[in-house]
Amino acid sequence: MDQPSGRSFMQVLCEKYSPENFPYRRGPGMGVHVPATPQGSPMKDRLNLPSVLVLNSCGITCAGDEKEIAAFCAHVSELDLSDNKLEDWHEVSKIVSNVPQLEFLNLSSNPLNLSVLERTCAGSFSGVRKLVLNNSKASWETVHTILQELPDLEELFLCLNDYETVSCPSICCHSLKLLHITDNNLQDWTEIRKLGVMFPSLDTLVLANNHLNAIEEPDDSLARLFPNLRSISLHKSGLQSWEDIDKLNSFPKLEEVRLLGIPLLQPYTTEERRKLVIARLPSVSKLNGSVVTDGEREDSERFFIRYYVDVPQEEVPFRGSSRSRDQTRVSRIVDRCFYPLSHQGSPSI
Repeated sequence: MDQPSGRSFMQVLCEKYSPENFPYRRGPGMGVHVPATPQGSPMKDRLNLPSVLVLNSCGITCAGDEKEIAAFCAHVSELDLSDNKLEDWHEVSKIVSNVPQLEFLNLSSNPLNLSVLERTCAGSFSGVRKLVLNNSKASWETVHTILQELPDLEELFLCLNDYETVSCPSICCHSLKLLHITDNNLQDWTEIRKLGVMFPSLDTLVLANNHLNAIEEPDDSLARLFPNLRSISLHKSGLQSWEDIDKLNSFPKLEEVRLLGIPLLQPYTTEERRKLVIARLPSVSKLNGSVVTDGEREDSERFFIRYYVDVPQEEVPFRGSSRSRDQTRVSRIVDRCFYPLSHQGSPSI
């Protein structure tokens, strides 16, 4: 059923969390008691508000009375306003500025691209640590303004925003640890590398369902671009070369990789895909969500040896100068598998 148009945040709040619709639950953090309000106020004598408010898909277009928001939401820490009709950043600012404890804000699927986010408005978001702007079509100019005004931002979600390029701000954001930027159209590595410049402290980068076709960067440069990257998702990217997989070894702290649905791995069986990737990524402890055990790694490295030693040389996936590097890799794995005690000090592949 379609929601009525022109509804305010306060109107929806009063309706959803009234005693009749949201029975009072006792206990720390479970609810808040608000004294009776002046005659004529639309508020109930008591609303049972949890610290996490979910007001998605309610047809909200504006804030409503700011004093009432402040009275009810002083304790709120998480707010989900996704899939509403908010198109004016000033109205969002009126809500957020009256929720002083807010740390998580979801504005996904609101048409906020229809207005410009001014720095004075963005300043009201200063305490937010996790911000979700999926399918909001937020411009990079808007993202830059947010980054300038949110000094403690740790997690940012920019999925489904039709990005084909990345625009770097004048200053980088050192606080951001996690970036979800899935389901866009970022095909060139020249765009992805900008994310490393923007977010030098990035721990987790989720690039799933983009069309990245190659990782075109010298190994030493990759280490400088993403010095703290621990996890990367390249699900359903366009990677087609084993060299791209090997490039992942250049991230000095990488532990977790997701690589399902890439063209490179389509010709292989499920067993071949996992074992060949594990053998090529010696520092990765989790692949596609599953922990890589010591036994599985040893099995994968032995499988790698059999796979590339027994097949004709022309079937080795690398070409030209890269082939010799692959042969060196085989030799190192052979050493580690069959002469482990005498090669404990050998460099990892």
